[in-house]
Amino acid sequence: MVTIFGYAKINLTLDILGLRDDGYHEIATVMQSLALKDTLTLRRREEGIGLSVDVPGLESDERNLAYRAAALLIEACGVRGGVDIDIVKRIPVAAGLAGGSADAAATLRGMNALYDLGLTDEELCGFGARIGSDIPFSIMGGTVFATGRGEVMRRLADFPETTVLLAKPPVAVSTPWAYRSYDAHPPEQHPDNAAFLEALARGDAASCAKLAVNVLEPVTEAAHPVIAAYRARMRRGGAVCAMMSGSGPTVFGLFADADAAVRTFETFRAETDAEVHLTRTAGRRNEIV
Repeated sequence: MVTIFGYAKINLTLDILGLRDDGYHEIATVMQSLALKDTLTLRRREEGIGLSVDVPGLESDERNLAYRAAALLIEACGVRGGVDIDIVKRIPVAAGLAGGSADAAATLRGMNALYDLGLTDEELCGFGARIGSDIPFSIMGGTVFATGRGEVMRRLADFPETTVLLAKPPVAVSTPWAYRSYDAHPPEQHPDNAAFLEALARGDAASCAKLAVNVLEPVTEAAHPVIAAYRARMRRGGAVCAMMSGSGPTVFGLFADADAAVRTFETFRAETDAEVHLTRTAGRRNEIV
């Protein structure tokens, strides 16, 4: 038996550089792991894949990225046996926080340990990229500058540990829709990733907060004004940065003052219908129990 964790992520910057020949968008993004995590337990079985998730209605078959990750390694590595996977979800679903990718990444690392496959992180990232663009980052973790579809990664110095408030409004955002909307109405403001990376290298979290930009935010919040309302509420509560993660709809706030983050968390719980979590940024993690 192996127990392993899958960690949520946020995008501290997100830029779109154009449409690729393969139909995907070329992106440039600084991705950051959070301490908020799902817990996966993997057990050997004679054959096949069994998957259970503690969220009603969430797919537990080949539509689930964790299931597909296990199936991929079993076939590609000639694994003689199967696996039962139990997932305890804490990362909000369909939130722009890479919860499904985190579970797939944890499954790849867990299968590697469970069956002693001896695969390197680079090899696991290669398998992950075949399933989803965020999975390689979820394998690496920490703070990463990613380009291509998100699979070309450069590890950065860890972002200074910071309290993070997450608020997911009760709306659904389709990632393909968000990118199509961006193509139709690209915003004027783009992140200065070079300046962000320079500030990060200095350990200057305050400057990083000022440089954080997500180009999908304007198009998504035009359709869902609640995102702008959440960002404003976090700012009023003391967040040094309040921004949407990925294609949304989750809004995250970075707080230099942990007490202010707790007060804002309590306000969100009392006065909104958001799914809220209080967590922190996290460095690279690779725990297996």
